Amino acid sequence: MDHQGTIIRPPNEAGSILLQVAVGCPHGACTFCGAYHGHPYRPKDMVTVADDVDHAARHCQDQRRVFLCGGDALALPAARLLEVLALVRARLPWVTRVGAYASARSLAARTDGELRALRQAGLATVYMGLESGDDAVLARVRKGADSAAIVAQGQRARAAGLRLNVTVLLGLAGEEGAQAHARATGAALTAMQPDHVGALTLMLVPGTALFADAARGAFALPGPMAMLAELRTLLEHTRLERGQFLTDHASNHLALRVRLPGGRAEALERIDAALAGRVPLRQRRGL
Repeated sequence: MDHQGTIIRPPNEAGSILLQVAVGCPHGACTFCGAYHGHPYRPKDMVTVADDVDHAARHCQDQRRVFLCGGDALALPAARLLEVLALVRARLPWVTRVGAYASARSLAARTDGELRALRQAGLATVYMGLESGDDAVLARVRKGADSAAIVAQGQRARAAGLRLNVTVLLGLAGEEGAQAHARATGAALTAMQPDHVGALTLMLVPGTALFADAARGAFALPGPMAMLAELRTLLEHTRLERGQFLTDHASNHLALRVRLPGGRAEALERIDAALAGRVPLRQRRGL
């Protein structure tokens, strides 16, 4: 398949057909992200996308999911997305779910009717990066939206029938702002009510602005125990009526798979045990 530049996908899309519909990220300004450096955003032409769908039709008949690759696939015009989804439905009839990255900006550009049409055409899941519920942190890392905007657009996605998976970043506020960041992030998740929360631990990527800040002493990444304390506060303040809260990404010091609301107490006890040294931390393996 024609994969250009960097291909990024969520952990739970590991077994999916990776159909690239755009190269790069239309925002591309987050200080912590180096995923798309050197790859300016541009949509893929439909001839190439159709060729890739045909390739998948021949070689990917055991895969039941499709992930639309690109830093923000929902930034494509609604008509283009509907065309891609129609191709998937026509040529890959065994596919049961299509997912894509989305941002507050790209969702805000879609009308409620367009979001419902995308859902009806086969788009099932959108992945949003909240990163933090603390507006000062979001501004500092140049996220491009405040927490209220991200929450509102996540709510719109869910109202359209889309499954909402949200990512947050432990450590993004540095040492001094960690607890405020955790509390605000829990509050934002509670307001958004995603189906799935993935908490990742910030890793400083060479070449990013945040890496440079750390190198000159302007940003201090919390240590493992401080990260765990931040995780505890985050989970304590995240009140989902129903959903999963996961920290099983390779970047994290402690792997948890929590079904909320029922699993919160047990998960908090496990974090407390790790903070007390009774549960070993794992070696992080990177992104």
